[in-house]
Amino acid sequence: MTDDQSKSIEKQPKNTQAPSAPVTSVPVPAQKTTPTASNISSAMAQSNTKTPKAPEPQIKKVDIAIAGVTYPIFCPVHEQEELLSAVSYINNYALDLKRDAPSLSQESILVLCCLNLYEKIHANQRSDEDRLQKDKQSEALLNKIMKDAHSIL
Repeated sequence: MTDDQSKSIEKQPKNTQAPSAPVTSVPVPAQKTTPTASNISSAMAQSNTKTPKAPEPQIKKVDIAIAGVTYPIFCPVHEQEELLSAVSYINNYALDLKRDAPSLSQESILVLCCLNLYEKIHANQRSDEDRLQKDKQSEALLNKIMKDAHSIL
């Protein structure tokens, strides 16, 4: 990414299925047939064996602005609110950086935002690990107290 603000970045939705070759259809001349019981039952059996496709997620283009630059982003409709919340957080942080260091390029601002988010994520993970360790220690201490109490009684 460069500082050229005329360029826009688009995040395309991930395709969870493997890409397939385009399907082309070849017209087949219609044959005149009269419906028979076997033709009708065969057609009914085929229509009953078709499995319904899972509905595709609704994707919506959302224009977001971070530090004065607009980016078109494609996201699932059900994630739009979370995206806008993330944009608000990142935009506020980026604007603070831009205010404190107006000479920083848009790219540098976004890099600093990413590094800050990385630091916060790992600080939360360490806090979670510390909390789990303390919970284990508390449980071990409680078990020892309970065992000692039972031995006294």
